[in-house]
Amino acid sequence: MNITPRPTRRTVTGLGAAAALGVLAGCGRPDEEEGGAAAPAEPIDEGPATGSLTLWAMGAEGEALPELLKGFEEDNPDVTVEVTPLPWDSAHDKFTSAIAAGTAPDVAQVGSTWMAEFVSLGALEPTPDSIATDDYFPGALESVTVDDTVHGVPWYVETRLVFYRKDIAESLGITEPPTDWEGLLEMARTMQGGPDGQWGIALQPGGNGSWQTVLPFCWSNGGDVVSEDSSEFTFVSSENEEALAYYQSYFTDGIADPAPAEGTTEQDFVSGAVPMFISGPWMMAAVEGVGGEGFAEKYGVFVMPEKETSTSFLGGANIGVFQGSQNRDGAWKLVEYLSRPEVQVEWFSIVSAMPSLQAAWEDDSVASNEKFEAFHTQLQSAFAPPTIATWEQVAAKFDAQIEQVCKQDLAPADALEAVQSEAQGIGTGA
Repeated sequence: MNITPRPTRRTVTGLGAAAALGVLAGCGRPDEEEGGAAAPAEPIDEGPATGSLTLWAMGAEGEALPELLKGFEEDNPDVTVEVTPLPWDSAHDKFTSAIAAGTAPDVAQVGSTWMAEFVSLGALEPTPDSIATDDYFPGALESVTVDDTVHGVPWYVETRLVFYRKDIAESLGITEPPTDWEGLLEMARTMQGGPDGQWGIALQPGGNGSWQTVLPFCWSNGGDVVSEDSSEFTFVSSENEEALAYYQSYFTDGIADPAPAEGTTEQDFVSGAVPMFISGPWMMAAVEGVGGEGFAEKYGVFVMPEKETSTSFLGGANIGVFQGSQNRDGAWKLVEYLSRPEVQVEWFSIVSAMPSLQAAWEDDSVASNEKFEAFHTQLQSAFAPPTIATWEQVAAKFDAQIEQVCKQDLAPADALEAVQSEAQGIGTGA
């Protein structure tokens, strides 16, 4: 079993990725009396996988998996894998119902914000020793580490960068992306003055998921919303207040739209009306699809500007094996197959999902794209959401407070006090 001490956010930032991975690889197992870790995982038997397996996966991944699994079935001719695609918007409820009923699949794609909840329900197995975890991005490994125990593996990752219209920036005399908060604010203000500019940058003014854009500013300023041991909430801090005030300033200064129309980010970016936004790698294909041939040369991406650090959000999805699987050994052999660098490169070629294994980024098909390299750089210092069972509930409260800050000019300190109180009422689920 991989009982690795959870890397602290500041430790990861201070050591850098390579050193942090060294820490992970070298620490071994902590005293279980100290860590409260789960019971050790049973080893996996040797030999090919056999029998039948059920696998649930969401979105495009669920549709594309049968193609990827041809290699697994060729290597293991006596196994069959039944893939069930699930829509993202109903997947969480289907999982929790299946867990309660004892009908969960053998293996499944698990959203990164669901890990702690599912572990708290006793639904996910700890990861056996035979599956290596020392090559994952630190934040990705953190996303599958609950109570100091690794459950499943990171499957693919994504992080958030600043997208900007390079051609417009150059026309306004901006030749290099900013590296700090002050520079980002100044660039957005300047870009708003472009020939077609209406707003300088698109930022989410609250609402579902806005915490994913705000938290990186808190993290970059040395703040966080849960303590290092995830035992208490830490919304109220000078670091978080400063970060939220900085985010608010884009709206109070009239640089970001407090009431943007839904679904217009790509069109506004291509037209130049809003020539900057913060988002993930999927937006590359989206803006290039709207912009047409040659548009890829008109825009660039850059890592989150620093305050104390340059820290972004790490998302993606994980793969886990469910307790009670009737084919546990086959399930973990499938997870091991999906954890091979060459298989992650193949998956990248099928659905453009960014590999969670750093070794896979050495393949030319991944490394040759200049924009992907910026994502690779940011992944070294990206943080996963808090791994507490109640995070989805707490995040919704945070979203609501962010909206009041951006749209109703609520004081950041008051917003943080409110969400701290609400979060304490919900609890961490421990």
